[in-house]
Amino acid sequence: MDKRPTSHDVAHLAGVSQSTVSFVLTGRPGISEATRDRVLQAAAELNYRPNLAARSMRTQRSGRLAVVVPIATMHPLTLLSGAIAAARDEGYAVEVVSLPEDPAERDGRLAELVDAGAFEGILSFSPLPLVSDDRATVVLAAGEMDDEMHMSGEFADARPLVDLIEHLASRGRRRFLHVAGPQDFPSARARHAAYQQTVDRLKLESLGVVGGEWSGEAGEDAVAALPDDALPLAVIAANDVIAAGVIRAATLRGWRMPEDLVVTGWDDLHQSAFLVPSLTTVSQDRERLGAYAMHRLIAAVRGTDAPPRPTDLFTIRWRESTG
Repeated sequence: MDKRPTSHDVAHLAGVSQSTVSFVLTGRPGISEATRDRVLQAAAELNYRPNLAARSMRTQRSGRLAVVVPIATMHPLTLLSGAIAAARDEGYAVEVVSLPEDPAERDGRLAELVDAGAFEGILSFSPLPLVSDDRATVVLAAGEMDDEMHMSGEFADARPLVDLIEHLASRGRRRFLHVAGPQDFPSARARHAAYQQTVDRLKLESLGVVGGEWSGEAGEDAVAALPDDALPLAVIAANDVIAAGVIRAATLRGWRMPEDLVVTGWDDLHQSAFLVPSLTTVSQDRERLGAYAMHRLIAAVRGTDAPPRPTDLFTIRWRESTG
Protein backbone atom coordinates (compact mmCIF):
# COMPACT_ATOMS: atom_id res chain seq x y z
CA MET A 1 0.00 0.00 0.00
CA ASP A 2 1.31 3.48 -0.87
CA LYS A 3 2.69 5.49 2.02
CA ARG A 4 0.48 8.40 3.04
CA PRO A 5 2.19 11.71 2.16
CA THR A 6 3.46 13.80 5.06
CA SER A 7 4.11 17.48 5.62
CA HIS A 8 7.80 16.67 5.12
CA ASP A 9 7.00 15.45 1.60
CA VAL A 10 5.07 18.67 0.91
CA ALA A 11 7.96 20.77 2.19
CA HIS A 12 10.47 18.90 -0.01
CA LEU A 13 8.34 19.29 -3.14
CA ALA A 14 7.63 22.98 -2.47
CA GLY A 15 11.25 23.74 -1.56
CA VAL A 16 10.40 25.18 1.85
CA SER A 17 10.83 24.19 5.48
CA GLN A 18 8.39 21.90 7.26
CA SER A 19 7.48 24.75 9.62
CA THR A 20 6.53 26.89 6.61
CA VAL A 21 4.15 24.16 5.46
CA SER A 22 2.60 24.14 8.94
CA PHE A 23 2.27 27.93 8.95
CA VAL A 24 0.54 27.91 5.56
CA LEU A 25 -1.90 25.14 6.46
CA THR A 26 -2.83 26.71 9.80
CA GLY A 27 -3.27 30.19 8.33
CA ARG A 28 -0.43 31.88 10.18
CA PRO A 29 0.32 35.43 8.91
CA GLY A 30 3.67 36.51 7.47
CA ILE A 31 3.83 34.03 4.59
CA SER A 32 4.12 35.52 1.10
CA GLU A 33 1.43 34.71 -1.45
CA ALA A 34 4.01 33.10 -3.75
CA THR A 35 5.20 30.75 -0.98
CA ARG A 36 1.65 30.00 0.12
CA ASP A 37 0.62 29.15 -3.44
CA ARG A 38 3.68 26.89 -3.86
CA VAL A 39 2.89 24.97 -0.68
CA LEU A 40 -0.79 24.54 -1.56
CA GLN A 41 0.12 23.38 -5.06
CA ALA A 42 2.55 20.82 -3.64
CA ALA A 43 -0.07 19.59 -1.16
CA ALA A 44 -2.60 19.23 -4.01
CA GLU A 45 -0.14 17.31 -6.19
CA LEU A 46 0.61 14.88 -3.36
CA ASN A 47 -3.05 14.69 -2.30
CA TYR A 48 -1.87 15.62 1.19
CA ARG A 49 -4.40 16.13 3.96
CA PRO A 50 -3.28 17.27 7.43
CA ASN A 51 -3.79 15.02 10.42
CA LEU A 52 -6.51 17.10 12.09
CA ALA A 53 -6.27 15.40 15.46
CA ALA A 54 -2.53 16.01 15.70
CA ARG A 55 -2.91 19.57 14.49
CA SER A 56 -5.59 20.23 17.11
CA MET A 57 -3.30 19.09 19.92
CA ARG A 58 -0.43 21.26 18.65
CA THR A 59 -2.32 24.42 17.81
CA GLN A 60 -5.50 24.24 19.94
CA ARG A 61 -7.42 24.43 16.66
CA SER A 62 -9.81 21.73 15.54
CA GLY A 63 -9.30 22.17 11.80
CA ARG A 64 -13.07 21.73 11.44
CA LEU A 65 -15.66 24.05 9.88
CA ALA A 66 -19.43 23.71 9.62
CA VAL A 67 -22.02 24.81 7.07
CA VAL A 68 -25.50 25.12 8.55
CA VAL A 69 -28.73 24.87 6.52
CA PRO A 70 -32.43 24.81 7.49
CA ILE A 71 -33.67 21.25 7.80
CA ALA A 72 -37.02 21.90 6.08
CA THR A 73 -35.64 23.33 2.85
CA MET A 74 -33.85 21.98 -0.17
CA HIS A 75 -30.12 22.14 0.35
CA PRO A 76 -28.34 24.54 -2.03
CA LEU A 77 -26.22 21.74 -3.45
CA THR A 78 -24.01 23.76 -5.78
CA LEU A 79 -23.31 26.36 -3.10
CA LEU A 80 -22.44 23.58 -0.66
CA SER A 81 -20.16 21.76 -3.10
CA GLY A 82 -18.23 24.94 -3.81
CA ALA A 83 -17.91 25.76 -0.11
CA ILE A 84 -16.82 22.25 0.87
CA ALA A 85 -14.23 22.03 -1.92
CA ALA A 86 -12.75 25.41 -0.95
CA ALA A 87 -12.45 24.38 2.71
CA ARG A 88 -10.82 21.06 1.90
CA ASP A 89 -8.34 22.78 -0.40
CA GLU A 90 -7.29 24.84 2.62
CA GLY A 91 -6.86 21.75 4.79
CA TYR A 92 -10.13 21.88 6.76
CA ALA A 93 -12.69 19.17 7.42
CA VAL A 94 -16.28 20.30 6.81
CA GLU A 95 -19.54 19.13 8.34
CA VAL A 96 -23.00 20.06 7.04
CA VAL A 97 -25.40 20.60 9.94
CA SER A 98 -29.18 20.89 9.55
CA LEU A 99 -30.97 23.50 11.65
CA PRO A 100 -34.60 23.19 12.82
CA GLU A 101 -37.29 25.14 10.98
CA ASP A 102 -38.65 26.84 14.12
CA PRO A 103 -36.69 30.09 14.73
CA ALA A 104 -36.38 29.58 18.49
CA GLU A 105 -35.17 25.99 18.11
CA ARG A 106 -32.82 27.08 15.33
CA ASP A 107 -31.27 29.78 17.53
CA GLY A 108 -30.81 27.29 20.33
CA ARG A 109 -29.15 24.74 18.06
CA LEU A 110 -26.76 27.35 16.70
CA ALA A 111 -25.85 28.43 20.25
CA GLU A 112 -25.07 24.80 21.09
CA LEU A 113 -22.77 24.49 18.08
CA VAL A 114 -20.93 27.69 18.98
CA ASP A 115 -20.58 26.86 22.69
CA ALA A 116 -19.36 23.32 22.01
CA GLY A 117 -16.20 24.71 20.42
CA ALA A 118 -15.94 21.79 17.99
CA PHE A 119 -15.69 24.08 14.97
CA GLU A 120 -13.33 26.94 14.28
CA GLY A 121 -15.92 28.56 12.05
CA ILE A 122 -19.58 28.19 11.06
CA LEU A 123 -20.95 29.33 7.69
CA SER A 124 -24.58 29.94 6.80
CA PHE A 125 -26.02 31.12 3.48
CA SER A 126 -29.20 32.33 5.20
CA PRO A 127 -29.72 34.84 8.05
CA LEU A 128 -28.65 33.88 11.55
CA PRO A 129 -29.22 35.48 14.96
CA LEU A 130 -26.45 37.75 16.23
CA VAL A 131 -23.66 35.90 17.98
CA SER A 132 -21.37 37.82 20.31
CA ASP A 133 -17.88 38.55 19.01
CA ASP A 134 -16.19 37.23 22.15
CA ARG A 135 -16.86 33.61 21.19
CA ALA A 136 -13.94 31.46 20.01
CA THR A 137 -15.99 30.16 17.07
CA VAL A 138 -16.36 32.50 14.10
CA VAL A 139 -19.90 32.65 12.70
CA LEU A 140 -20.51 34.08 9.21
CA ALA A 141 -23.92 34.57 7.56
CA ALA A 142 -23.11 35.00 3.87
CA GLY A 143 -26.52 36.55 3.10
CA GLU A 144 -27.12 34.81 -0.22
CA MET A 145 -30.54 33.46 0.85
CA ASP A 146 -33.45 34.56 2.98
CA ASP A 147 -35.06 32.54 5.78
CA GLU A 148 -36.94 30.40 3.25
CA MET A 149 -33.71 29.62 1.35
CA HIS A 150 -34.88 31.79 -1.54
CA MET A 151 -31.99 33.32 -3.44
CA SER A 152 -31.30 36.89 -2.34
CA GLY A 153 -27.90 38.57 -2.15
CA GLU A 154 -25.78 38.20 -5.27
CA PHE A 155 -28.25 35.99 -7.13
CA ALA A 156 -31.10 38.47 -6.79
CA ASP A 157 -29.11 40.74 -9.11
CA ALA A 158 -31.23 41.15 -12.26
CA ARG A 159 -28.73 42.99 -14.46
CA PRO A 160 -28.45 40.10 -16.95
CA LEU A 161 -32.17 40.50 -17.66
CA VAL A 162 -31.52 44.14 -18.56
CA ASP A 163 -28.78 42.98 -20.94
CA LEU A 164 -31.18 40.49 -22.56
CA ILE A 165 -33.83 43.14 -23.21
CA GLU A 166 -31.33 45.70 -24.47
CA HIS A 167 -29.83 43.18 -26.88
CA LEU A 168 -33.21 42.11 -28.26
CA ALA A 169 -34.28 45.75 -28.64
CA SER A 170 -31.09 46.51 -30.54
CA ARG A 171 -32.07 43.77 -32.99
CA GLY A 172 -35.45 45.33 -33.65
CA ARG A 173 -37.72 43.75 -31.03
CA ARG A 174 -40.18 46.36 -29.73
CA ARG A 175 -42.97 44.34 -28.06
CA PHE A 176 -42.31 42.45 -24.83
CA LEU A 177 -44.06 40.31 -22.20
CA HIS A 178 -42.70 39.22 -18.82
CA VAL A 179 -43.84 35.93 -17.28
CA ALA A 180 -42.81 36.46 -13.67
CA GLY A 181 -42.03 34.14 -10.79
CA PRO A 182 -43.73 34.26 -7.35
CA GLN A 183 -43.21 37.66 -5.77
CA ASP A 184 -42.25 36.28 -2.35
CA PHE A 185 -38.90 35.40 -3.97
CA PRO A 186 -36.40 38.30 -3.92
CA SER A 187 -35.02 37.16 -7.28
CA ALA A 188 -38.47 37.20 -8.91
CA ARG A 189 -39.20 40.69 -7.56
CA ALA A 190 -35.85 41.93 -8.83
CA ARG A 191 -36.44 40.53 -12.34
CA HIS A 192 -39.95 41.99 -12.42
CA ALA A 193 -38.62 45.43 -11.45
CA ALA A 194 -35.73 45.23 -13.92
CA TYR A 195 -38.12 44.29 -16.73
CA GLN A 196 -40.48 47.19 -16.03
CA GLN A 197 -37.71 49.75 -15.65
CA THR A 198 -35.95 48.64 -18.84
CA VAL A 199 -38.98 48.60 -21.12
CA ASP A 200 -39.95 52.02 -19.77
CA ARG A 201 -36.47 53.44 -20.26
CA LEU A 202 -36.18 52.11 -23.81
CA LYS A 203 -39.77 53.14 -24.60
CA LEU A 204 -40.71 49.61 -25.64
CA GLU A 205 -44.25 48.27 -25.84
CA SER A 206 -45.10 45.94 -22.96
CA LEU A 207 -48.01 43.51 -23.01
CA GLY A 208 -47.70 43.38 -19.24
CA VAL A 209 -46.43 41.16 -16.47
CA VAL A 210 -48.25 37.85 -15.93
CA GLY A 211 -47.59 34.55 -14.19
CA GLY A 212 -46.51 34.30 -10.57
CA GLU A 213 -45.39 30.67 -10.34
CA TRP A 214 -42.18 28.79 -11.12
CA SER A 215 -44.03 26.41 -13.43
CA GLY A 216 -44.27 25.42 -17.06
CA GLU A 217 -48.03 25.86 -16.79
CA ALA A 218 -47.51 29.57 -16.09
CA GLY A 219 -45.62 29.90 -19.37
CA GLU A 220 -48.22 27.88 -21.28
CA ASP A 221 -51.11 29.89 -19.88
CA ALA A 222 -49.41 33.20 -20.65
CA VAL A 223 -48.95 32.37 -24.34
CA ALA A 224 -52.35 30.68 -24.69
CA ALA A 225 -54.03 33.88 -23.45
CA LEU A 226 -52.33 36.13 -26.00
CA PRO A 227 -54.36 37.49 -28.93
CA ASP A 228 -53.46 36.35 -32.45
CA ASP A 229 -52.10 39.81 -33.29
CA ALA A 230 -49.60 39.80 -30.38
CA LEU A 231 -46.75 38.94 -32.75
CA PRO A 232 -43.95 39.74 -33.19
CA LEU A 233 -43.17 39.35 -29.50
CA ALA A 234 -40.29 38.81 -27.08
CA VAL A 235 -41.15 36.85 -23.92
CA ILE A 236 -38.87 37.32 -20.93
CA ALA A 237 -39.50 34.33 -18.65
CA ALA A 238 -38.35 34.44 -15.02
CA ASN A 239 -36.80 30.97 -15.24
CA ASP A 240 -36.18 28.11 -17.66
CA VAL A 241 -39.18 26.03 -16.53
CA ILE A 242 -41.54 28.89 -17.35
CA ALA A 243 -39.74 29.42 -20.66
CA ALA A 244 -40.23 25.74 -21.57
CA GLY A 245 -43.99 26.24 -21.14
CA VAL A 246 -43.80 29.32 -23.38
CA ILE A 247 -42.06 27.29 -26.10
CA ARG A 248 -44.62 24.48 -25.88
CA ALA A 249 -47.60 26.81 -26.11
CA ALA A 250 -46.09 28.78 -28.99
CA THR A 251 -45.41 25.54 -30.87
CA LEU A 252 -49.01 24.39 -30.36
CA ARG A 253 -50.24 27.72 -31.75
CA GLY A 254 -48.08 27.29 -34.83
CA TRP A 255 -45.94 30.34 -34.05
CA ARG A 256 -42.46 30.29 -35.49
CA MET A 257 -39.48 30.75 -33.19
CA PRO A 258 -37.47 32.90 -33.34
CA GLU A 259 -39.13 34.59 -36.33
CA ASP A 260 -42.52 35.35 -34.71
CA LEU A 261 -41.59 34.95 -31.05
CA VAL A 262 -38.33 34.96 -29.10
CA VAL A 263 -38.05 33.73 -25.53
CA THR A 264 -35.44 33.89 -22.79
CA GLY A 265 -35.15 32.04 -19.48
CA TRP A 266 -32.98 32.03 -16.37
CA ASP A 267 -30.98 29.27 -14.55
CA ASP A 268 -29.43 27.42 -17.53
CA LEU A 269 -30.93 24.07 -16.58
CA HIS A 270 -29.17 21.18 -18.29
CA GLN A 271 -32.17 20.31 -20.48
CA SER A 272 -32.59 23.92 -21.69
CA ALA A 273 -29.87 23.47 -24.30
CA PHE A 274 -31.88 20.57 -25.79
CA LEU A 275 -35.27 22.22 -26.18
CA VAL A 276 -36.49 23.02 -29.70
CA PRO A 277 -35.48 25.75 -30.12
CA SER A 278 -32.62 25.64 -27.61
CA LEU A 279 -33.19 28.25 -24.92
CA THR A 280 -31.29 31.49 -24.42
CA THR A 281 -30.83 31.77 -20.66
CA VAL A 282 -28.71 33.07 -17.79
CA SER A 283 -26.16 30.81 -16.12
CA GLN A 284 -25.23 31.43 -12.46
CA ASP A 285 -21.97 30.13 -11.00
CA ARG A 286 -23.33 29.07 -7.62
CA GLU A 287 -20.42 26.76 -6.92
CA ARG A 288 -18.00 29.66 -7.22
CA LEU A 289 -20.15 31.78 -4.93
CA GLY A 290 -20.11 28.97 -2.36
CA ALA A 291 -16.33 28.84 -2.55
CA TYR A 292 -16.13 32.62 -2.09
CA ALA A 293 -18.33 32.46 1.01
CA MET A 294 -16.14 29.74 2.50
CA HIS A 295 -12.97 31.72 1.75
CA ARG A 296 -14.55 34.64 3.64
CA LEU A 297 -15.12 32.39 6.64
CA ILE A 298 -11.58 31.00 6.53
CA ALA A 299 -10.16 34.53 6.33
CA ALA A 300 -12.18 35.48 9.41
CA VAL A 301 -10.99 32.35 11.26
CA ARG A 302 -7.38 33.09 10.39
CA GLY A 303 -7.61 36.84 10.93
CA THR A 304 -6.53 37.65 7.38
CA ASP A 305 -8.03 39.96 4.76
CA ALA A 306 -11.28 38.85 3.12
CA PRO A 307 -10.97 37.80 -0.54
CA PRO A 308 -12.30 40.10 -3.28
CA ARG A 309 -15.90 39.43 -4.25
CA PRO A 310 -16.21 37.78 -7.69
CA THR A 311 -17.82 40.05 -10.26
CA ASP A 312 -18.53 37.66 -13.13
CA LEU A 313 -20.94 35.12 -11.64
CA PHE A 314 -23.49 35.49 -14.47
CA THR A 315 -23.17 34.41 -18.11
CA ILE A 316 -25.83 34.79 -20.81
CA ARG A 317 -26.06 31.66 -22.94
CA TRP A 318 -27.26 32.85 -26.34
CA ARG A 319 -29.10 30.06 -28.18
CA GLU A 320 -31.68 29.46 -30.90
CA SER A 321 -34.72 30.83 -29.06
CA THR A 322 -33.48 34.37 -29.70
CA GLY A 323 -32.12 33.72 -33.16
